[in-house]
Amino acid sequence: MDNQDQISTLNTLIETTIDSITGYEESAQNVDNERLRQIFRERADERQQVVSQLREEVRRLGGDPEESGTFLGKAHQRFEDLKAALTGRDEKAIVNEVERGEDYLKAKFEAALNSEKLGAEARQVVERAYQSVRSGHDQISQLKHGMETNS
Repeated sequence: MDNQDQISTLNTLIETTIDSITGYEESAQNVDNERLRQIFRERADERQQVVSQLREEVRRLGGDPEESGTFLGKAHQRFEDLKAALTGRDEKAIVNEVERGEDYLKAKFEAALNSEKLGAEARQVVERAYQSVRSGHDQISQLKHGMETNS
């Protein structure tokens, strides 16, 4: 098992998770609904812990952990879509964009777990992080569907 492959895989997850934190923080600042704001802040905090655990694993493998988000490609596009929703302060649009970001993040974690690029210890760290990602995804998904029902 090549440490470089593992480090690279983990750093990609760190970047994407940081994008997720940024998205949640921006959303929390721009939504008027107190309950949503609370949920977004809690998720951002939880993701911060995920990033810490992933960074720790990168260090254990002898690598330098990623310090910032991607702001490239898909994640950046999601962020721009989110900004547009935030500008309109449209709760439903914000939740939709947050959910799209969650889908993207969840897919990244699943791809890492399905790849052959993680050793046993790194895989355990990613598995634990994935539990948090999945619960966040499911919570936002339920929120979105709840909003659709109420409209």
